Amino acid sequence: MALKADLRKLVLAQRRALTQQEIDGMSQQIALRFFTDFAPTAGETVHTFLPILHQGEINTWPIIRQLWEKYPQVQVAVSVANVEDFSMAHFLFTPDTQLQENKWGIPEPVNALPLPESEISTVLVPLLAFDLQGHRVGYGKGYYDRFLALLPQTSQKLGVSLFPPVERIDDVHAKDLTLDAVITPFQTYTF
Repeated sequence: MALKADLRKLVLAQRRALTQQEIDGMSQQIALRFFTDFAPTAGETVHTFLPILHQGEINTWPIIRQLWEKYPQVQVAVSVANVEDFSMAHFLFTPDTQLQENKWGIPEPVNALPLPESEISTVLVPLLAFDLQGHRVGYGKGYYDRFLALLPQTSQKLGVSLFPPVERIDDVHAKDLTLDAVITPFQTYTF
């Protein structure tokens, strides 16, 4: 049986066992797969998370930099979490955007232009684990579940994972949204 709490502990331990060099290499592979399988087109907005690198999260900076350099007609968006109501506000993220770390070490944009969910075409969704049905395990606060529910039906929800899927997450809730695909360093899984 694969329960979310158990998967969270397992994957966090697996992630802590990786070196920064291994995570960087896997992050580069994920970036390569993203641009091969899901290259954005002009006018789209790609939402990504900014990694907490000291936590061993996937480094999304290679994707962000390539979007800025090679896809100038594509907007990049990032979020700021509201810990009061577990919501997220979204902002345009450019090379000129200043960042400031919050008390949890998460980089956040300062004085950036707000963006509504309706403008977001693709979301790179952080996760700890996922299953073959497209369900994900996050950190457990539900920020992304609330955010993904607000997106237009046409928006792509792409998980990114350092590790392959488990067969099935057994304690999926009715409000848990499925992903459209998950990109790992080794393979892209579509649902």
